[in-house]
Amino acid sequence: MYDRILVPTDGSSHAEQATDRALELAASVDADVYGICVVETGPFGSVTLPGESESAASVLGERAREYVEQIEDRGADWDVPVMTDVIEGIPVREILEYADDIDADAIVMGTRGRGGISRMMLGSVTDGVTRHTARDVLVVGNGPASSEDDHELE
Repeated sequence: MYDRILVPTDGSSHAEQATDRALELAASVDADVYGICVVETGPFGSVTLPGESESAASVLGERAREYVEQIEDRGADWDVPVMTDVIEGIPVREILEYADDIDADAIVMGTRGRGGISRMMLGSVTDGVTRHTARDVLVVGNGPASSEDDHELE
């Protein structure tokens, strides 16, 4: 059924929930998990933030490595093989290309990530991936809505 499951993460609670679901699925079907974090590149990547000695890109890269290491740690708890990577680029494009590169059987994602503006239904990256792939995509919710994650239209 599934041999290779891709789990993109941005370290958000939604991504953590998706990671847990992907590992549970992988354990049940004896699949490998590929955890990736895409560091979005932009015009400010080489800028040094006030009061910081490292560039914004360097700081984001460190955080990304921490996020994929969390997937590895959780995979060890499930006895599931986990391969990880940190990629720079445009998230939707990089996720789709990575899925092609590893010939992923499924992509497991959270409903939204760390974006500054919450979408009504799906985060823009999740929406973009689901619209542009023929692969199975499991979109994992994060339990009951909380007031800090969701905002009603006024």
